[in-house]
Amino acid sequence: MRRHLVIATIVATVVSLMPVAAKASPASPVSPASPANQAGPAGPGELSETRRLPDRRTVVSGDRMYQVGAADGSYPATGWHIRGEMGGFWTPPVKLLDGIWFAVDGRWLTASRFTAGPGYTTTVVGDGIERTDVSPDGQRAALVRLRFRGPARTVTLTAQAHSELLAAYPWGWTTPNAGDTNRPDTGAFDGRNLLFRDGGYTAVVGSSERPDGHRLGAGMRGPQEPPVVCPATDPTPPRCDDGPYGKGTGGELTYTVDIPRTGRDIWFAVAGGDAGVRPAYAELATALRDPAKALRDKAAARKAIAGRTRVEIPGDPLLARSVEWSKQNLADSVQQARDLDVFASHEGRENPPPVGTVRSATWFGAGWPDYPWIFATDGEYTAFAAAAAGQFETAKDHLRALRDISDLVNARSGKVVHEVTPDGQVYFGANADAGNTDESAKFPSAVALLWRWSGDDRFRDEMYDFSVRAMRHVLSLDADGDGWPEGLGNVERPGMAEEKLDVAVYTIRGLRDLADLANGRGDRDTERWATAQAQSRLQRFEREWWFPAGISYADSYGTFQRHWTGLTPMETGLATKEHALPALEQRERPCYTGEFGLFHTGTGPTSAPAGNPGPACDPVVSTVPSERSTFSLNTAVMAVAEGNYGRLDAQRRYTTGNARVQLDPAVWELPGAMPEIAPSPDFVANIDQSFLTRSSVLQAWGAYGVLWPVVHQYLGVDPDLGRGKVSIVPDGRVGVTGRDIRLGNGSADVEVSRSGRAVKVAVDVRVRVEVTIGAVLPAGASVDRVTLDGRPVRYSTVDTNRGREIHVVTTGGRHVLQVVTGTAR
Repeated sequence: MRRHLVIATIVATVVSLMPVAAKASPASPVSPASPANQAGPAGPGELSETRRLPDRRTVVSGDRMYQVGAADGSYPATGWHIRGEMGGFWTPPVKLLDGIWFAVDGRWLTASRFTAGPGYTTTVVGDGIERTDVSPDGQRAALVRLRFRGPARTVTLTAQAHSELLAAYPWGWTTPNAGDTNRPDTGAFDGRNLLFRDGGYTAVVGSSERPDGHRLGAGMRGPQEPPVVCPATDPTPPRCDDGPYGKGTGGELTYTVDIPRTGRDIWFAVAGGDAGVRPAYAELATALRDPAKALRDKAAARKAIAGRTRVEIPGDPLLARSVEWSKQNLADSVQQARDLDVFASHEGRENPPPVGTVRSATWFGAGWPDYPWIFATDGEYTAFAAAAAGQFETAKDHLRALRDISDLVNARSGKVVHEVTPDGQVYFGANADAGNTDESAKFPSAVALLWRWSGDDRFRDEMYDFSVRAMRHVLSLDADGDGWPEGLGNVERPGMAEEKLDVAVYTIRGLRDLADLANGRGDRDTERWATAQAQSRLQRFEREWWFPAGISYADSYGTFQRHWTGLTPMETGLATKEHALPALEQRERPCYTGEFGLFHTGTGPTSAPAGNPGPACDPVVSTVPSERSTFSLNTAVMAVAEGNYGRLDAQRRYTTGNARVQLDPAVWELPGAMPEIAPSPDFVANIDQSFLTRSSVLQAWGAYGVLWPVVHQYLGVDPDLGRGKVSIVPDGRVGVTGRDIRLGNGSADVEVSRSGRAVKVAVDVRVRVEVTIGAVLPAGASVDRVTLDGRPVRYSTVDTNRGREIHVVTTGGRHVLQVVTGTAR
């Protein structure tokens, strides 16, 4: 987790949060009948908040434009990559504005209620005045609607905007840094709109109405004028309005607006980019041509996303709601940029000429506001959530972007880059960098996953050559010839040996998945090679990596430090039950798990100077301190690991942890958004930190720990569409219904119920495949009777990590399997 080292060590105090009540929202601007804070057939509904609005970050995203501000309608200086500049309006790869502010009759509009909806936000900003923000997909523009309700009156409306035209890279500490490259902006009025320029970078701000007047000036920040400027180094004031590298300028537009008794909508747009003035004006014109339709289209797109993977979990409604919002979180994370000029900065120290250009890239942004970029780690974990949500296209595009950029910057070595900004800068992951080896090993697994779920042979074939080269690259890193590749994994902490556990685990899985891809392609030589390589390592794995004194696996070869990556053998299902079960039980103890999930590094004896701040679960003396920060990814990996071994009761603690930081008003910062790090003993809640130091308010990877357990483990959906097969073998202990689970170009419904000793699994598979229907038996249960569609049927029993499973093979369509169990003698 290279990019999180700074965040995770900022603060080390115990979190204490006061409960925050969820309030009713105004009528939805998209679906007037949709009640606040409730899910409905059209999607997750809305979530509202009234407390501490100035302290809450918000994100409103489209695939080519997003904005980050505060829930009260202000735009505080935010983020740390470019200190204080990661908020405002961005169209990758450039920032346009620090913010836009509105006043009515000389009074600045400040929100008293904030509502998050699927793809938009709405705030109550005055008596009878609402503001709705949306970023239409496919446009380098953001829209703001001011809705004035009656009575009839005439008002003076003022809009102020402050520009900050600068690139996503360089950052505050790189060579050169943002202060070296950022140039002063210029402002102008063209008779209707504000125009800001910095070379080819352009921002335009305008409305559907013609203004009465305008002003230009250095400030124009609404109620944040005069600004408090963040210093370049700490300490900082509690809140500031501009970063130390800011060189923007401002403008104001004023309007006389007649409001009829029936009310009136006034639309504003922010548009621009890095291609000059004419394209910026074209984007503005497109956005304002029919803004109401743009909002409706956004709502329709999000309704379509909500329509896939609809679940009901009567015993866990919080988790079911988290599924709904996690699908939207993934959609919120989609980003696109064009003409990426690719170069390796080697952690910001170099600025060489580009080695080539990627014409277009689409990806799941990792996290807002500081990480909305292309990451291999994030994308490879997020692919599992995307598959379960039916969002195949973006997951595929993410892998294409990684391949295209990696092949350019790494000269087709097969090494996967780690971190890329939307202008093409590769911060880490070039051939000359130390890692991350695990990302190359995970690449074939992500390809195989999407091939199995989509049945897309063309995608498999497109990604096959790079997948082969990725695994050959990984195996080439075994300098000492012991079979375990060297290089960095997910955890990058001092004291680790050269061979990391997660690298070893993902190498075995990657080889197996490459063999599967090769089999589908008919490449027998590669299939035999990859299978043999995987098998030779798997035969030695338990003997060489199990660390009995720690009741876990070694974090790196021969070394035990209690990092979360000790879970990866269970997350992938490679661990034997003999070791998996005690290792999982160990991680459930307070040494490793807190209120909201798994710590990054557990507590126990240590030689680190600060000593051990928590309980000890083993006698091993580690060389590193604990890190009791609960990342949503760590918790997700623990949830998946528990589910792989049928431990659904224990798993619920972790699915609930991620769901609560997303949906519990006592915890959330942005309602409905899963953050990067939960409140933890060593990490103060984001809302209680400075805007310059917080972790991501919206992080894509945590959805892995919600969508994958529900769809793959509860419902048991496991497609292999590349071979015309799908397996649906749910855990019969959980009553759950899933509808429109996407399988290739079709879908499936699954309903699991239990009555006494009978488990019923009803499916409707709407794709031409061979279907295996089954159920996981309760521990110790025997089988009395198995029927399919009311008739006795031949079945098989299969012992898996989840337990003993009943399998019945049939065809697609509607079927009902019933398994009546007894007690084993």
